[in-house]
Amino acid sequence: MKIVIIGAGAFGTAIAVSACRNPAGHSVELWARDESQAAVLHSERQNARYLPGIPLPHELLVRGGDAGTLAAHSGWVDLVVVATPMAGLRQVLTSLRGTRAPIAWLCKGFEPAQDEAAPYPFGLLPHEVQRQAAPELLAGALSGPSFAQEVARGQPTALVATSRHAEVRDALVAAFHGLTLRVYANDDLPGVEVGGAVKNVLAIATGLADGMNLGLNARAALITRGLAEMSRLGQALGGRADTFMGLSGLGDLVLTATGDLSRNRRVGLLLAEGKTVGEAVKSLGHVAEGVYCARTVLQRARHVGVEMPITENVVALLDGELKPVEAVAALMGRDPKGELL
Repeated sequence: MKIVIIGAGAFGTAIAVSACRNPAGHSVELWARDESQAAVLHSERQNARYLPGIPLPHELLVRGGDAGTLAAHSGWVDLVVVATPMAGLRQVLTSLRGTRAPIAWLCKGFEPAQDEAAPYPFGLLPHEVQRQAAPELLAGALSGPSFAQEVARGQPTALVATSRHAEVRDALVAAFHGLTLRVYANDDLPGVEVGGAVKNVLAIATGLADGMNLGLNARAALITRGLAEMSRLGQALGGRADTFMGLSGLGDLVLTATGDLSRNRRVGLLLAEGKTVGEAVKSLGHVAEGVYCARTVLQRARHVGVEMPITENVVALLDGELKPVEAVAALMGRDPKGELL
């Protein structure tokens, strides 16, 4: 297969490295943001900024340029993977209009509302962005519990290839399923995307609880009740209940909420230390999607009438309306209710 990956951040680089290792012998290109970035990656044979210490395979071709160039030559590409942050997805998909190859994105989250007076005055999931920006594309997502460093090192990982189009799911499985990476197909695109977005917000809450030394009971409660919030929102947006018990739901939530490599968990830990949101984000050096996604998740939940108390308190904490101890008290002081409600 000829695979092109647009975006040379941590996960884009990691998935490119993994694809090069695939026994099928794929031809893989990693497209950086510009020519100068591509030249540095090519000469150093590593992504020192986002994935230091991981050598780039000699067969990986690194290029720089606009994604629109790819659309003009898409006849010789079997799969395009968009590895930009959520904020850049719309622009890339627009530039890829006319591409005939299957397309999949790696980003997780909601695109913030652009205009409160627009027909959609709330944040959009990736597939909703694609439906607006380039509805003719055969598209989907590759998601699931995965830290870029472990994928790049070849440590065992399982992901989900999701799309309404069988061609996209099949292309993703063929491209990445190998000796250290298992790829499972799932046609529940909304459900998979909601899981990938909401888990980042819940990881901030869990990091906060761990940083406050609230104990393992509290961690288990947050993960479990957080999963209930995720499932309620996901089903309201068209997802299936069983998806949230899978890799992109429970699996990704557990990893992001408890793993030491989780940037969103780290934000919660730093907030528990008394750091401001700005200080916490600055110390990471990378994007923590939950910080930017939390308000949009809550906005979308309110739009469809879904109650998400953990998310609501995370947003209040990030906005400076609550202190950590007050956020915990607000959650514990809620009226009793049935577990499945």
